[in-house]
Amino acid sequence: MSDNLKIKGPQDPHTINLNQPHEVDYWTEKLGVTEQQLRNAVGAVGNSVQKVEDHLKP
Repeated sequence: MSDNLKIKGPQDPHTINLNQPHEVDYWTEKLGVTEQQLRNAVGAVGNSVQKVEDHLKP
């Protein structure tokens, strides 16, 4: 299934797709982090939104 580029949010609200610029923009804004922080978190715990949110909690 190809991505619909008119969608500004994530295709799947439970995972973070770092290969889609609009998803990176969405998740950095939603989580209040930089792109590098987001990429580091996904690298550390995988692309599950819940795991990334838990990892980023202070």
